Amino acid sequence: MSGQPTPNYASTFPLLPLRGAVLFPGATVPFEIGRPKTVALAEHVVAKNQPFVVVFAQRVANVDDPGQSDLYEHGTLARVLGVDKQRKGTYAVVLEGVARIRLAAIEKSAPFVEARVEPVDVPVVKDDELAALGMSLRDVTRDLITLLPGIPREIVARVEGIESPADLADFVATYIEASVEEKVELLATAEPKARIRKMLTLVSRRGEVLRMREKINSQVKDELGKTQREYALRQQMKAIQEELGGEEDGESNELDELEKRVAEAKLSPEAAEVAKKQLKRLRGMAPQSPESGMVRSYLDWILDLPWLAAATEEPDIAKVREVLDADHYGLQKVKRRILEYLAVRKLKSGLPASASGGRATTKGPILCLIGPPGVGKTSLGKSIARAMGREFVRISLGGVHDEAQIRGHRRTYIGALPGQIIQGMKKAGSASPVFMLDEVDKLGSDFRGDPSSALLEVLDPEQNNTFSDHYLEIPYDLSGVVFVATANVGDTIPGPLRDRMETIEIPGYTRGEKLAIAKRHLLPKQLGEHGMTVAQIEITDEALDIVIDKYTREAGVRSLERQIAAIVRGVVVKVAEGTATATIVVRTEDDLRSYLGAAKFTSEVAERTEDPGVATGLAWTPVGGSILFVEATKMPGKGKLTLTGQLGDVMKESAQAALSYVRANSDRFGVAKNFIDENDLHIHVPAGAMPKDGPSAGVTLFTALISLLTGIRVRHDVAMTGEITLRGRVLPIGGLKEKVLAAHRAGIRRVIVPERNRGDLDEVPEEVKNALDFVFVGRMDEVIDAALEEKPLARLKPASPPSPVAVA
Repeated sequence: MSGQPTPNYASTFPLLPLRGAVLFPGATVPFEIGRPKTVALAEHVVAKNQPFVVVFAQRVANVDDPGQSDLYEHGTLARVLGVDKQRKGTYAVVLEGVARIRLAAIEKSAPFVEARVEPVDVPVVKDDELAALGMSLRDVTRDLITLLPGIPREIVARVEGIESPADLADFVATYIEASVEEKVELLATAEPKARIRKMLTLVSRRGEVLRMREKINSQVKDELGKTQREYALRQQMKAIQEELGGEEDGESNELDELEKRVAEAKLSPEAAEVAKKQLKRLRGMAPQSPESGMVRSYLDWILDLPWLAAATEEPDIAKVREVLDADHYGLQKVKRRILEYLAVRKLKSGLPASASGGRATTKGPILCLIGPPGVGKTSLGKSIARAMGREFVRISLGGVHDEAQIRGHRRTYIGALPGQIIQGMKKAGSASPVFMLDEVDKLGSDFRGDPSSALLEVLDPEQNNTFSDHYLEIPYDLSGVVFVATANVGDTIPGPLRDRMETIEIPGYTRGEKLAIAKRHLLPKQLGEHGMTVAQIEITDEALDIVIDKYTREAGVRSLERQIAAIVRGVVVKVAEGTATATIVVRTEDDLRSYLGAAKFTSEVAERTEDPGVATGLAWTPVGGSILFVEATKMPGKGKLTLTGQLGDVMKESAQAALSYVRANSDRFGVAKNFIDENDLHIHVPAGAMPKDGPSAGVTLFTALISLLTGIRVRHDVAMTGEITLRGRVLPIGGLKEKVLAAHRAGIRRVIVPERNRGDLDEVPEEVKNALDFVFVGRMDEVIDAALEEKPLARLKPASPPSPVAVA
């Protein structure tokens, strides 16, 4: 074609490897490419306006970066007709096959593959034999097209319009179903007659396969017709039996039993209408048909679900309070909220419908309990159900990625089921249970949908009275359900979902609360599970205090329960061996060592802060608060700052801000002005294997630097938290309650807190507040006065008087 560039076989060409496809000369085919090297090739073609590329099929499709040995020897020189960038960084490339080529060598492998190729000579043949072969190929291709009714008209027209038999063979090879090896063999066959003969074999074989398929389909249709005839005969037999007064068959009895269940079931009006309609359909179906089983299963689900809430007597508020207090120690906010809900419900139940807004009851509350593991969130749901006299059902949402697990699958799918919400209601057997959604913060989403979006309707009191499950396709009333969600972290719960719930923060337990829980709940539970009595073992309060302080370090009580279980098991062994003749008393640390081994935790604050340059900070984690140490050191250098300990970007920026403030105010803190010119600084935050981030360590980083540069130690009984600015201000932080509890557990006596967090102390238990000395600071100067063992300026020596100047 005039105006088209011609290939220069003396130069190299960009090489595009294909997986599972072969390009033939004369064919125009689009390809989508997304591998790094092929993307680089597409960008090069666009940038350089490259007219040609060479295309070779891969021998193994799963090789991402093929070499010469991974490619077939024969390929196609292709003209680039268009390149379009797609979403996610992929490209759509339209190529037109030009000529057959052979791979000579790969000359370059990066950033994309470039290869040197050789043209393949295609002999020109024009005789009667070639013409006859072409006619045969056209005939068998027409026959194949009649077996494939979905073939586009453009392809049919092209088959009729191609005059050259060799070109016809290449065109048919592009669209026929064949393996890559077979297509590459056709591409490698340059001689036209041999190529057409191979194509005749492939097309004929494909036609035989399609004819066999039609024969099988015809047989299946005949079998279905036979089944329908059998059903008609059965219906006639049933009519004859009724006329003769004989007994009905088992199928009829089963349908009559199903009809009786539908009539007696307490269904909503919509559910009753659907059930009757489905029962009518079932009576008209053949028992052997697959759809019959699907309808039966659907009817069973409708009939097994509780649709109408039963009238129950409102529980006594004093009794509810007693049950909640007996099951759980502390947790006053949660208990108060449950009591408020029940009190309002009881009050409104005694009012007429007109006085209560048209309804005699309130909508179920949506509570979300957020707190670290082991504080009793899940067990609290069971206590709520017991206190309210309701059924309890729980589902775990941790790791759920499929929306269908919430809303169910449509009945068109084989094996379809309702979602976990409807399954939970069936399991509860009541229309107003306490329904716990455990681990709601660990929901995921992928190509199968977003489960958190499906929960929006479930947890919205204004619309969950018409919840729609894809399987049921009947509005289901969830307004009488008391939903209780649990989460370790509130930040990972999607905003719209969190907005529909009333969140209640559950802090970690104090030392005194853990002791009370161990005595009232954990120890009796473990004694019962291990077949022991209080006459056989006694664990004193002193021993429990030691276990809490030296064998566990957690916000909840799970690890504490495991340690108590280990002690009880050790005593069980002695009792079983007959070595215990009296009550075994566990009192001292030596007693505990024989059951639990050496102590796992010790207070290392005093040891770590013996040297200047070490400060104790407070951190928040999803499992509660903790303390962390910031270590700073210096060495001769030129002002380089090194930060280690897997610090995030925000924490690194806090360190830079702290250093800048120290440099800008060195005179105020007694620091040499040129310290940064003569020293390199290194800040490390153990443990190095744990990632750390957040702005609240700024005060700790600043204190560690001042301690290092002045040589004054940080007080060993001080921990601190706060965000800093370049102007020396201390900004508020989050998670103060958890941080204060962590300081109390670690034996800290003084806590430095931003002034603007003063109001957050209302959430801290009185026991902890009375044991700690809180210092509220607004500027970084105040932090130094409260944290260091002495003020930095007190160590400065007075300046020497100037020497007298001699005057001539």
